[in-house]
Amino acid sequence: MASRSVVITGVIVGQLVGQLPAARFGLAPAHVRRAAWARGLRRSFERLGPAFIKLGQLISVRPDEFSAELVAEMQRMQDAVPPLPAEAIRAVIRSEFAAEPEDLFETFDNKPLAAASIAQVHRATLASPYRPVWGEVLPAGAEVVVKVVRPGAAESILGDVAIVRRLAERMAGTRLARRFDPVGLVDEFSSTVDRELDLRQEGRFADRFAFDFRDDARVQAPRIVWTRSTGKVLTMEFITGWRLSDLEIAREAGVDCKGLAIHGATAFMRQVFVYGRYHADLHPANIFVTPDNTIAYLDFGIVGYLTPEERMNITQVMAALIYRDPDRALRYSEKLGVHVPPEHVEPVRRGLGALLDGDVRPDGTRDFAHFGLGFLKLLGEHGVAIPSGYGLLIKSLATVEGVARALYPEIDIVETAQPFTTRILARAMGDPVRLRERMPAAVRAALRELVV
Repeated sequence: MASRSVVITGVIVGQLVGQLPAARFGLAPAHVRRAAWARGLRRSFERLGPAFIKLGQLISVRPDEFSAELVAEMQRMQDAVPPLPAEAIRAVIRSEFAAEPEDLFETFDNKPLAAASIAQVHRATLASPYRPVWGEVLPAGAEVVVKVVRPGAAESILGDVAIVRRLAERMAGTRLARRFDPVGLVDEFSSTVDRELDLRQEGRFADRFAFDFRDDARVQAPRIVWTRSTGKVLTMEFITGWRLSDLEIAREAGVDCKGLAIHGATAFMRQVFVYGRYHADLHPANIFVTPDNTIAYLDFGIVGYLTPEERMNITQVMAALIYRDPDRALRYSEKLGVHVPPEHVEPVRRGLGALLDGDVRPDGTRDFAHFGLGFLKLLGEHGVAIPSGYGLLIKSLATVEGVARALYPEIDIVETAQPFTTRILARAMGDPVRLRERMPAAVRAALRELVV
């Protein structure tokens, strides 16, 4: 363990030292220095392997705690690694099922479709029909993908997590940790890794997602084949489509990108405001547009959850954006755990007002990313701690806006959210429980008016 700690320290220090010329040995402007150090960290994380790649990916969705330069650099994190020989993957399948892949599938392709730090993916076809938890039957011969946890990945990653935790504990309370909670970040990181090492959790969320959108023919998730799945092996429907980087090809094939942009943004609003569970890692590799004019969500490794109360408060924050109301945004952010010290309330309110006034693009559409990420930056400048779930949700909404605008540049994500906020707030106003809670205050206000 000690030798691994030395290796980790050596790799990180070596990469940072290698960035000294780019940072002009500390004399470059601050943003140039930050970009250089971020590049060094990203390269060191890639060299250090699976645990650090996953840590970098977590940092990439936390603009509330890390600099824009570090977040942007970690978004470039490469999770592609040299594939393992087919025999190593077949051995995992054999261990999990006490059977050869050919006994489980009609065909099994020894050539990997993709290889990442935690799992490797192979194509196969079903030997017999399978009825999934939700959706139509997958027929015999249907193409599937078999995702297999790489042998030794769990031991390697959990060992590195223990080392990172000790480093975080040493960092806590230092000047480096002023803007974020290193131990809290490692706890979140550890929880994410635990979920990704147990592929059943990804499968369960995919099934839940499919159930949530059972009435929507334009949104899909891969159907899970549970008779061919365990904690280390996940078999799911193979979905054909185009990544966002291939949109020109998709348009030429007749895909309605504008319609999918609007529908996809609406689907995400349903996840957040209606169901309270959402895909929180929508980068281009995790979302496809298909020849059938559907949006396919893939890889549910990072997901977010909201309680009913949190959903209501998030709705109010979104309403504040729609109606340009900084006081409402601060009031309901406070209910979500964003505690602005009294001496900072006025400057934060002024800054928030400026963000709300400046979120209109030249084409007249609203810019959620400008508001949301600007709000996180504003809070950071005033030393305000931001709950992880709050920052993750804002980053996810900003990412959805980016995905939607890649499909249709003129989309207005704020306008898309307005019907949801209006319906939810109208429903809340008619809720008997809320009416009972507010009735005494309403009566007192009415009596004051009568007396005056």
